[in-house]
Amino acid sequence: MHTEQTFAIIKPDAVAAGNSGKIITMIEDSGFTIAALKKVHLTRDQAAGFYAVHSERPFFNDLLNFMTSGPAVLMILEKEGAIRAWRDLMGPTNSNEAPKGTVRGEFGTNIEKNASHGSDAPETAAFETAYFFSCFERV
Repeated sequence: MHTEQTFAIIKPDAVAAGNSGKIITMIEDSGFTIAALKKVHLTRDQAAGFYAVHSERPFFNDLLNFMTSGPAVLMILEKEGAIRAWRDLMGPTNSNEAPKGTVRGEFGTNIEKNASHGSDAPETAAFETAYFFSCFERV
């Protein structure tokens, strides 16, 4: 194992519900270092660029509407095996299947409003962190 970085989003549903602090506490209690953090309200163009890989999927428009519905918290997390560790802490994509003690199990509602996002591979993490954070915003 080696120290790696991953990208994380606390999605608009969790921010609107006032759960950002609780999720950040879960992250820090799990041994992650937060290398960068900011709260943003994504524009439709920003969300479309970020989720371009899903542009042909039937849920794309609903995804953009949701991700632009309110502020989100964007983070770069660092830890040994950060990508796998963050995905494990988030739990399954469908919050209805996520166990208690995971971000989605505690704060998600369903498959769409699932409180969080995380990179799924080193290449994705590199793209996602660079998409939202300049070199001047990283610790």
